[in-house]
Amino acid sequence: MRRRAALGGLVAVGVTARAGSSRATAPVMAATPIARLDLGWWRARHEAVLRRLREATVDLIFLGDSITQDWERSGPPDWADFRPVWDRFYGDRHAVNMGFTGDTTASLLWRIENGEVAGIAPKVAVLLIGANNLGRVHWSADDTVAGIEAVIGQVRARLAHTRILLLAVLPSDRSDWASRTTIEINQALASRYAASRNGAEAVTFFDPTPLFMRNGMLDRSMFFDPLLTPPGPPLHPTAQAQQRLAEAIEPTLAAMLGDRDHRQPAAPK
Repeated sequence: MRRRAALGGLVAVGVTARAGSSRATAPVMAATPIARLDLGWWRARHEAVLRRLREATVDLIFLGDSITQDWERSGPPDWADFRPVWDRFYGDRHAVNMGFTGDTTASLLWRIENGEVAGIAPKVAVLLIGANNLGRVHWSADDTVAGIEAVIGQVRARLAHTRILLLAVLPSDRSDWASRTTIEINQALASRYAASRNGAEAVTFFDPTPLFMRNGMLDRSMFFDPLLTPPGPPLHPTAQAQQRLAEAIEPTLAAMLGDRDHRQPAAPK
């Protein structure tokens, strides 16, 4: 059953909750395609992504929010200089960055359903989404997992031969509720995709949380938000932390792509 729901003047198609639940007639907004076309930069970026997909070979796509879009940042300062790492790991892999600052699962779902995976056949899609579900909209772990699964379902329906590398929602220090909910989301995803361990399945789950922890606590030095003026709570990895993330997923990604491990320099020609 599908319903239409209005949100902020926009009309979106929602997925209802499971039958028998107390919310059986309410749309799960995290799994509801919701556009942000009222934001000029967002509309322009969406149109730019569509043009990019028409113009070049695409073997690897990154679907996500600002953490993914940060790959396009250039320094100084050094914590903002992401591009050298992107170029090293993904520059020769026909990769397209589809990260949009502020996107929830709902807005990523809208982008997927409105052309952002149309006309391409990438080998791998790297998916990192869900952090903004725990921000202003304050969606639950169950709803966020439903949204992530809706995104995966739409990617698989449109890109039948594309493998998905699903990354856990990264830890942050925004509130006790957000930290607990992040853990709940990642536990649910790990359980759902536990069989996908070696890159041979359509969806492989990878949890990089330990990279961002030290002595059982969040390592705040791995995030640039506290360095901003005014400072913010740790949420966005620094360029150096994102390099560690790229290095951590590289063996899995290389196996899924069927190419060389980019942690090592390319062999001379």
